[in-house]
Amino acid sequence: MNLFQKAKILGEAGRYDSCGPKMCEVKIGSGLNGIYHARAEHKTCRLFKTLMSNACSFDCKYCSNANNCTKKKAKFEPKELATLFNHLNKKLGVHGLFLSSAVSGNPDRVTEEMIEAVEILRYKYNFNGYIHFKVLPGTSRHLIKHAAELSTRMSINIEAPSSSVMSELSSCKDFKIDILRRQAWISRMNLSGGQTTQLILNSLATDKEVLRMVRWEYDELKLKRVYYSSFRPVKGTPLENEPAEPLQRQNRLYNVDFLLRKYQFRIKEFHKIMIDGMLPKEDPKTALARLYFDKPVDINEASYEELIRIPGIGPKTAGKIKRTKITKYEQLHKLGGQIKKAMPFIIIDGKRQTMIKEF
Repeated sequence: MNLFQKAKILGEAGRYDSCGPKMCEVKIGSGLNGIYHARAEHKTCRLFKTLMSNACSFDCKYCSNANNCTKKKAKFEPKELATLFNHLNKKLGVHGLFLSSAVSGNPDRVTEEMIEAVEILRYKYNFNGYIHFKVLPGTSRHLIKHAAELSTRMSINIEAPSSSVMSELSSCKDFKIDILRRQAWISRMNLSGGQTTQLILNSLATDKEVLRMVRWEYDELKLKRVYYSSFRPVKGTPLENEPAEPLQRQNRLYNVDFLLRKYQFRIKEFHKIMIDGMLPKEDPKTALARLYFDKPVDINEASYEELIRIPGIGPKTAGKIKRTKITKYEQLHKLGGQIKKAMPFIIIDGKRQTMIKEF
């Protein structure tokens, strides 16, 4: 198997690792898989997302790389991966590497090969750009420390919000030891891009259970981001006949995640709008606003805390409003507000629109 064939297989296999809620694959003439535009923190990076190997000894029921799947197997040698990425960097403007791997046997042995590839990039090819290094469950602490010295950002996917859910998905991973302990180690590393993780959304856990775990991850481990991935059945896996989880659920959890991180909303507030532990099918901020506001508020008299609870108004816009006297809806639009979302909850110059709950 030549390098191009390996790159197509392993780039395709790497697509299940999320590097952001909004990303689009870049179609290039060569047909190579794995190149994405990843957007985070208002910056866009052209990223090569790949596995080191797709041969795995784990038995994760949702994964196409699991040991009971018959997909065509491929594996990069460290020099091959480094050479390929250097070409992509120089010729196709790829500025970041997202490196993960399946675990064939010993996770330390696979991690050593991943580290070797990154060392070649850093020291032979003098690549100083973004590298996201995916830590494998069960990896030794000294190797995680070594990888951290070479990487911009690191992550290990928790996949599930609890040990009980993990045990339903895999018999090979100890949730607390193989995953949470490794996360704690990563949290002590000096990484400029910090640590992230990914959760699979399925019928085994409610939104309430997911958010409880997410809040713990942010508070205790100081994660930069949690990414959400709605379950999609993959042909050839034990769960191939299970129904897909709605993308709408994934999107609503991203909405709540943003409100937790950027608006400092509290988890308990969202419990009030849940039914049987699940978020409503509408925008969570709008659902909360209906509970919070008994009547529309005068936008010029509202406090900052009230303003950020109004749909269509974020922290930056709220700050601008506090420094401006608003007399027309057009002013709100110019300040960055979304008028259609905000109108039912505000009064401007003594005028209001009908509240949503009055329809």
